[in-house]
Amino acid sequence: MHLDARDAQATGPAARAAMRLSLIAGLLMFLGKSAAWWITGSAAILSDALESVVHVAAVGFAAFSMRLSAKPADERFHYGYERIAFFSAGFEGAMIVIAALAILWTAIQKWLTGLELERLGTGVLLVVAAAVLNGALGWHLIRTGRRTGSLILEANGRHVLTDCWTSVGVIAGLGLVLWTGWKPFDPICAILVALQILWSGGQLMIRSMRGLLDWADPKAEQALRRHLNELSWAEGAEWHGLRLRETGGRLLVEVHLLFPYEHTVGAAHAAATRIEEALEGALEIPVEVLTHLEAREDHDGVHREPHRE
Repeated sequence: MHLDARDAQATGPAARAAMRLSLIAGLLMFLGKSAAWWITGSAAILSDALESVVHVAAVGFAAFSMRLSAKPADERFHYGYERIAFFSAGFEGAMIVIAALAILWTAIQKWLTGLELERLGTGVLLVVAAAVLNGALGWHLIRTGRRTGSLILEANGRHVLTDCWTSVGVIAGLGLVLWTGWKPFDPICAILVALQILWSGGQLMIRSMRGLLDWADPKAEQALRRHLNELSWAEGAEWHGLRLRETGGRLLVEVHLLFPYEHTVGAAHAAATRIEEALEGALEIPVEVLTHLEAREDHDGVHREPHRE
């Protein structure tokens, strides 16, 4: 029940409602920023609007991924569909990187071909409104993602905050133009924003690749080792062969438990079950533990490699 309740949160009503809110807000932000660019002709605002296009596409894929990850395991996918979360995070990161490159290209092109800016005051007000809304939405998505254990929602929230920082950079650039009258501040700020979101997208892609390659989180491994030492000692057992992998919604753990030879299979199994249940509640994320029982006295002999001439 512990695992089912925690897993259900990642795709439950709160997570789905947050994803719908993100999609609606993304569409509204795109329309607002497009209007601001049409009014002003600003390269920075155009870069912000391009990032919103990418954001809407990424949210659409994230919503699909959340729905798919909720499907239970079946005869074709024995471990379920949760690892789609890593594909979703990687896709979102790649979209952010593409947006950053598009912003860089557009800003440089606008700078080289000449800058024409009009009605900046109205454009700045529209971008300020978008930045405030995106900041609040991004914070809500990350908070909901962490509370429900949804990597998909958390990655989407980080993308929304990236959109917010893009808008902040645009506001800074246009504010400097209004203050100094020097138009190159507009593309310069667009380029700086592009570099910042390029880094953010790269971080999401790295996290995705780690998950797909079964990277073992050192903090989670250290915590599991500490609990295993305490639990196995209390049960009169030893352990080895610890392995762990993330699915995007839970942590799968495998470990070998060594019991004294005189223990019956029933007694060893009961002790192993107690250890599994304790480990499943030891971390802040959902954990599923699979144990392999062995006899301590003849372990080395049973597992000794065959002699090779």
